[in-house]
Amino acid sequence: MNKIKTGDTVKVIAGKDKDKEGKVLAVKDGKVLVEGIGMVTKHTKPSAGNQQGGIVNKESFIDASNVMLMHKGKVTRVGFKMDGDKKVRVAKATGEVID
Repeated sequence: MNKIKTGDTVKVIAGKDKDKEGKVLAVKDGKVLVEGIGMVTKHTKPSAGNQQGGIVNKESFIDASNVMLMHKGKVTRVGFKMDGDKKVRVAKATGEVID
């Protein structure tokens, strides 16, 4: 079970986009894709989907260790606990169950 999931709001704590916030679009191999964070320019060839081609700005994956979960407007570390027979994520700052 991952500490950060798709759809979570996170804050960047390290790197060129430090202190920016965004929504997680994807999680893959310990890296996260965050909306509007880690923008790179990609040169694309004309194709069926993109007739024009050219230079496109898009998000790139950043390491999950460089982001922190936002819960009710506060950054928090994430822990786990058993809720009956289910394992749930818990905000360390408040002790509340996240999902």
